[in-house]
Amino acid sequence: MPSPRVFTATEAADFRTVLGHFCSGIVIVTATIGAEPVGMTCQSFSSASLDPPLIMFLPARTSTSYPRIRSNGRFCVNVLDDSQESISQQFAMSGTDKWRGIGWTPGENGAPVLDGALAWMECSLHREYDARDHVITLGMVERLGAADAGEPLLYFRGTYGQFSARR
Repeated sequence: MPSPRVFTATEAADFRTVLGHFCSGIVIVTATIGAEPVGMTCQSFSSASLDPPLIMFLPARTSTSYPRIRSNGRFCVNVLDDSQESISQQFAMSGTDKWRGIGWTPGENGAPVLDGALAWMECSLHREYDARDHVITLGMVERLGAADAGEPLLYFRGTYGQFSARR
């Protein structure tokens, strides 16, 4: 096995390269402002606590969607299925109609639950913490669900991939 490369943590590009070695799932965080749906792609997502049930995600401070989601105080985290790569890309773009061709139904809290999502969690904003160029956002899970079948959409080393279980 070759020796690992050593990077400098102070260089943003190096930091991003090394963190890209951690495989993450892709979620779309959604809310509504009046009758208008709003959403954003996020790969920085995790469970935070089982009791109480908390999740966390880290939107960038430069996000134009997150302030709108925050203003509602209620949102839905939609875990994408491996067939939904195009949805991830669509919601990651700014200045476009993110909802063009996207099917959804309102959850009990009004936030969009995306058609075909592998899992979803309806949440209320619990707390936020400063993380310099990001915001650590904790959501209190109030209702959730999951599909009976499907595989997650994954992101690794700057590209999308699929999960393959060891048999």
